[in-house]
Amino acid sequence: VQLQASGGGLVQPGGSLRLSCAASGRTFSGYAVGWFRQAPGKEREFVAGINWSGGSAYYADSVKGRFTISRDNAKNTVYLQMNSLKPEDTAVYYCARDRTSWPTSTALGYNYWGQGTQVTVSS
Repeated sequence: VQLQASGGGLVQPGGSLRLSCAASGRTFSGYAVGWFRQAPGKEREFVAGINWSGGSAYYADSVKGRFTISRDNAKNTVYLQMNSLKPEDTAVYYCARDRTSWPTSTALGYNYWGQGTQVTVSS
């Protein structure tokens, strides 16, 4: 499985971005997908996860109510809609495919990772 994350960029505080994660090779079908992020000098942290069907989603407390994860299995693509962005959301964002159909919040639960896309929130 190859994962390609895109959609990052520079945005002002309060702005929005939508990240995409497209799978090639094997698909996402049947597997949960998660988004993680890593800021400079910090460990990678869980942001959001979605189960195999898209019927259940989970979020870190820091992004709950601002971020929305969704998926389109027909397009082999998972999205992360990020609204009301804050400077502390600045990080490299990674998508990853879980080993199972339900997402975990730990990086060890994921066996395929994208290359990351930079999100910078700054005025």
